[in-house]
Amino acid sequence: MPTDPHDGSALVAVAWEQLHEPIQAHLRAEGQAATPVGGRPPSATDRCPEQVEPAELVSVVVCTRNRADMLAACLERLAAVTYPAVEFLIVDNAPDDASTRRLVESIQRDDPRFRYECEPRPGLSCARNKGLSAARGTYLAYTDDDVSVDPYWVHGIVKGFRRRPDVRCVTGLVCTASITNDAESYFDARTSSWSSRCAPQLFDMSPASRRGVLYPYSAGIFGTGASFGFIRESLIELGGFDEALGAGTRTRGGEDLDVFVRVLRSGGAIAYEPSALVWHHHRADLASLARQMYGYGTGLTAFLTKLLTQRSTLPGVLGRLPAGAVKLGRIRLDTNRRLSPGAAAPPGMLRREFAGFVAGPLLYAQARRRARGNGPRSASPPTPPRGTGR
Repeated sequence: MPTDPHDGSALVAVAWEQLHEPIQAHLRAEGQAATPVGGRPPSATDRCPEQVEPAELVSVVVCTRNRADMLAACLERLAAVTYPAVEFLIVDNAPDDASTRRLVESIQRDDPRFRYECEPRPGLSCARNKGLSAARGTYLAYTDDDVSVDPYWVHGIVKGFRRRPDVRCVTGLVCTASITNDAESYFDARTSSWSSRCAPQLFDMSPASRRGVLYPYSAGIFGTGASFGFIRESLIELGGFDEALGAGTRTRGGEDLDVFVRVLRSGGAIAYEPSALVWHHHRADLASLARQMYGYGTGLTAFLTKLLTQRSTLPGVLGRLPAGAVKLGRIRLDTNRRLSPGAAAPPGMLRREFAGFVAGPLLYAQARRRARGNGPRSASPPTPPRGTGR
């Protein structure tokens, strides 16, 4: 790698050195010269084999709570999305004030693609299910308020669905927005499974698709909830997101892991599509990072606890527990190996994550009781209006 990360020409040279074969193959398929002009590949043309012809309406759902300042930057990037048949649903989850409503309504005056929804019940899964019930699109694409999307992000989501007829879920490449300190470097290293893969992948339950002994219960292999999409009708059939899992509940996470497994076990496929590109703004201070790592721990074992309580998944999970324990034991080694040069792992982060592992099963039981008390929310879709691109 170049010593100066801001040296664009050096980065292009490294990319060409490592990726010249797939770049040349793509250029030949597009009918262009297979040698880059001036050391830089040419711009895409109308003959690009990766081109996506917009057709179906896509509903983009952003769930947020009391973070209007951060949300403003997210919505600014969404407004630049180039996919024409799109609506943006901003779900305000159990808000303490009207700041998010005011922000969305101010944007809506100039851009009617934006719509405000409020979900009074706390929890990310509750908010995502609200977006599911309010959406009108053929496809749903979810992202978070601490994410900046690429203008072609929605094109990438749609391209993933067209990879194969049985694709029911698409995940994308979630790049690190910045690395300015050890906290951001650690989070980047800890989440490399969905922040560094640049080749499309397809996942299903066929023997040929198995990737390791933990499949399909290995965390992170399919992607993350910061960038994923679904066929709306299929997600409704699955029952939406588990409201005992996810941020804003006692479990603090695991809802994306859970829905990935349910998609696969229902006979659907997952497409990892790196052209569905976003940038995630990591926790930049140690206190926030510690809370995040604890939540990663609780979310993972809460998700596993759910699997262990279901007769259909109990045998498969039990048989994988020894291999899972070995993988957990390698977290420190694997994370340190991926740290940026000169960065150091902040003290206590692995301890906080393991504390979350221990607490997750009890927290899931508590969250399950609370979710039953709240009652399920129907995910029945509204009738789509005319002219939505469907």
